[in-house]
Amino acid sequence: MCEYCGCQSLASIDELTREHDEVVRLISHLRPARQEQEGGVARMAEVAREIVAVLGPHTQVEEHGLFPALAGDFPDQIAALEAEHRRIESVLEEAADGATPSDPAWPERLMEAMALLRDHILKEQDGVFPAALANLSTEEWEAVETVRTEAGGALSRPAA
Repeated sequence: MCEYCGCQSLASIDELTREHDEVVRLISHLRPARQEQEGGVARMAEVAREIVAVLGPHTQVEEHGLFPALAGDFPDQIAALEAEHRRIESVLEEAADGATPSDPAWPERLMEAMALLRDHILKEQDGVFPAALANLSTEEWEAVETVRTEAGGALSRPAA
């Protein structure tokens, strides 16, 4: 995705991008799971929990590191992205703690939320990340890295 601007040369953006790639990979497991006759919803819930494991620290880095640094210049865009985070999280949370949602509408809501998430990822990679590259100071990047250190991550960092 966002390969034209060079923002992936920054470790913070590279890690966020790798997390996006992993989430997209996980989303691709939902449609086949939904088509399973036995245990499809349970498998979808399992995938939802795998997505949450990646998105938890990822969202912390964005909302406590990257977004605050950009909110002064792009308040409406950042507010819209945070609202999308809440909408996506609310559907994913229904599968928290090992639960298989019993609501028959949940699989469709999950698929809709994941379509929103895919569009959201594109907005971040094609808009937020290049804007961050162009606008953030060294101190702001250090703050993003501090949040990443505190939040951790679901993916191992590549060897330097």
